Amino acid sequence: MQRFEITPVAHIENDFSEKFGIPRQSGLVDELTARVVMEPPYRRMEAFKEIAGFSHLWLVWQFSQALVSEFRPTVRPPRLGGNRRVGVFASRAPYRPNGLGLSCVRLLRLEETDRGPELVVAGADLLDGTPIFDIKPYLPYADSHPEALPGYTAETIEHRLTVDFPEELLALVPPDKRESLLGVLACDPRPGYEEKPQEVYGLAFAGLDIGFQVQNGALTVTRVERKEGK
Repeated sequence: MQRFEITPVAHIENDFSEKFGIPRQSGLVDELTARVVMEPPYRRMEAFKEIAGFSHLWLVWQFSQALVSEFRPTVRPPRLGGNRRVGVFASRAPYRPNGLGLSCVRLLRLEETDRGPELVVAGADLLDGTPIFDIKPYLPYADSHPEALPGYTAETIEHRLTVDFPEELLALVPPDKRESLLGVLACDPRPGYEEKPQEVYGLAFAGLDIGFQVQNGALTVTRVERKEGK
């Protein structure tokens, strides 16, 4: 079989400098915005002709911080508590043979910048700097299947936390980042419904260190600090 190499056409720019806290699927936090920045060979507006007619796009990308050296046939999805194994091809876990991810994002606009054309999208579940290998339009007549079975994800899809964010701490968050941060926290960044009410977790978001605790389905923010060097 002939082998070939693929190279990134773009990378993502967003508020996630660390993996912890990134939504586990695209579209879960629509308030999150990101920029798809093209690599130099692909900074040509004609490559995006008529893209404005599509509301959603597929991004094909790489789990750049979760590459594996050997094949793992089973994985432990975090949302199942980390103690239940499923087949790697029956999951969207990052530890995959080729480390490829697929995300559906909402297209907000195409902008022409001094770095060339850039896409502003909503709902991305990628780490800042993630390489993107391809961009394709989402086609509702072919890509949407409302009758599709959810498998074991039916056990976890509705999980949400209430968020208590004290006003004096929320005031330390830039206004344009507040709704997206609240959405991220409500999705429960912790691994697999971890129940450690005394644990103070730290989330890196938009150059801030957000501390929080979770008890009885409620998340309480305990600190907001500027990360060093940000």
